[in-house]
Amino acid sequence: MTTDTPRTILVTGASSGFGALTVRALAGSGHTVYAGIRQAADRNAAAVASLDHYAAEHGVRLYAVDLDVTAQDSADAAVARVLAAEGRLDVVVHNAGHMVSGPAEAFTPEQLAELYDVNVLGAQRLNRAALPHLRDRGEGLLVWIGSSSTRGGCPPFLGPYFAAKAAMDAPAVSYAGELVRFGIDTAIVVPGAFTSGTNHFLHAGTPADTGRAAAYDERYGALLTGLDERLAALIPPDADPAEVAAAVVRLVELPAGRRPLRTHVDPAADGSEVVSAVADRIRAEFFRRAGLDDLLATGSSL
Repeated sequence: MTTDTPRTILVTGASSGFGALTVRALAGSGHTVYAGIRQAADRNAAAVASLDHYAAEHGVRLYAVDLDVTAQDSADAAVARVLAAEGRLDVVVHNAGHMVSGPAEAFTPEQLAELYDVNVLGAQRLNRAALPHLRDRGEGLLVWIGSSSTRGGCPPFLGPYFAAKAAMDAPAVSYAGELVRFGIDTAIVVPGAFTSGTNHFLHAGTPADTGRAAAYDERYGALLTGLDERLAALIPPDADPAEVAAAVVRLVELPAGRRPLRTHVDPAADGSEVVSAVADRIRAEFFRRAGLDDLLATGSSL
């Protein structure tokens, strides 16, 4: 894949937020983009209609595909549809995710399992559907939309979400070394806390155990009520979530083997970039000591 070659790209969680921005930015750059949207025929029919309107208005190759990352058969079917229509798949963007907010104790284990199912296992399902094709071709790119919370400032009452994002980061790093000999690149985009422009916080889930959540109100109620405002105060007024989509476009269009492992888009500067640089350097040093130098991609931040 050269920098001027249009790619065929599948993006998960494309009905809103970073996903919706990303599929439009990629299509606008000349790529063929399949926007993975769950319940496309009913719950998210309006998002599909908006996508179709955008594609027609701008004359771009942007298509909705029904994709629920919590179901392996759905992931398999989405990849099969792309391959049937295009004959190839070059890039997978793991964007599907869900945020929750509230006291960690008040979330049931089942809620945490559901969160991991979307944010972590969903990526694994899609990898299992897409990677045989990418490996056979000997080229491709996995893009993971992570979070600065994995290593940066972690305010309280977002713990289950932070845990799921950290759990997503770990396999992404492992996949980087396991896929490089197949010619498949890995890139992790690390957004900061964009509190506007994505409905990320607006649509956050809440604890099922309302009794335990109420036990925190006396000491933490005011903090919880104003958490969005506290985070928003750290973010410059010109911060634009579209920069996350632009970062994905840049990564897709970089030459194979020259893509950085991590790209931070963090207007609040919560420190994640600093910590990640140290952690990734230590990992690289360990790989070299172990004679695994070729697993560190050329041109990466390692």
